[in-house]
Amino acid sequence: MVITVRTAESVSESSYVGKQHIPSFKNEMGGEETHEEHAVSSMLPTHHEEEQLAWARIREYFQDGFSEFFGTMVLVLFGDGVVAQVVLSKSTKGDYQSISWGWGLGVMLGVYCSKKSGGHLNPAVTLANCVFRGHPWRKFPIYFIGQLLGAMAAALIVYGNYIKAFDAFEGGAGIRTVGGPNSTAGVFCTYPAEFMTRTGMFFSEVIASSILQFVIFALADPANGAAGPFMPLALFFLIFGIGACWGWETGYAINLARDFGPRLVSYMLGYGHEVWSAGGYYFWIPMVAPFFGTLLGGFLYDVFMYTGESPINSPYFGLTRLFQPRRDVWSNTYKNRLEKV
Repeated sequence: MVITVRTAESVSESSYVGKQHIPSFKNEMGGEETHEEHAVSSMLPTHHEEEQLAWARIREYFQDGFSEFFGTMVLVLFGDGVVAQVVLSKSTKGDYQSISWGWGLGVMLGVYCSKKSGGHLNPAVTLANCVFRGHPWRKFPIYFIGQLLGAMAAALIVYGNYIKAFDAFEGGAGIRTVGGPNSTAGVFCTYPAEFMTRTGMFFSEVIASSILQFVIFALADPANGAAGPFMPLALFFLIFGIGACWGWETGYAINLARDFGPRLVSYMLGYGHEVWSAGGYYFWIPMVAPFFGTLLGGFLYDVFMYTGESPINSPYFGLTRLFQPRRDVWSNTYKNRLEKV
């Protein structure tokens, strides 16, 4: 930093204070600041000092995890919140379309809150990005844990807010049921329609998850006119559409964290083993099917649409990697580190 001195005669008439010397300070960006401004700014902690703070280091180290935690928490706060309002009010404060709107808004706002980590909010979406878009594999566990814990935290908050409504709807304090006319288990997670077969359940979740990932890749593809800053808004309409068009049969979980996390919370709150056994032990389908769906959706987009860097755009669609379990083949960051050396 260079200090220069200007006389009052060299400044504008509006800042004239007599013929005293007024020191100004040139910063490294080429601008200037007055003595008073410099004195104030010099009292503030520097960026280097902030980095030395213990919490600043922790925050930086776990930034992706925190980002996914709060993004997913916001998603489920709106999603489970709207289901609670519709169910517990016996549809006097909303209907099925309200639920589609609520989940769509939850995704949009959750992505806005978690842009630092890319706003995945879904382990299956994170997996697809690791496979097709070079997202670091080492970050997958951090994203997964953040997403799962965020969904669980949101479910607990929704339950705490509506606990008296749960009691009134179920018929008394502490009564919690799965299935039946007064059941509230569906507030937390998805349960299939009674007519659904096991194959139908799995197929429905795979289709919805495939649509999700195919459209996400399309919205993010620069060669396809990428949505850019409108991505969260576009995702709002995507989730609303999936819910309105594909949600009836299984409840369009399409997300392990969003379904398993609150389901586990409902078990802890006293809904019993039926949260696992209902629908012929349906619980594992929204845990597994979304991964198959997002991989299928990502595969289809890259095969027919994507022209950028992807395993699909390599010999044999990148399938030879399956027979090469080496770090230099599978790591999405190993080559970059070698290039920097």
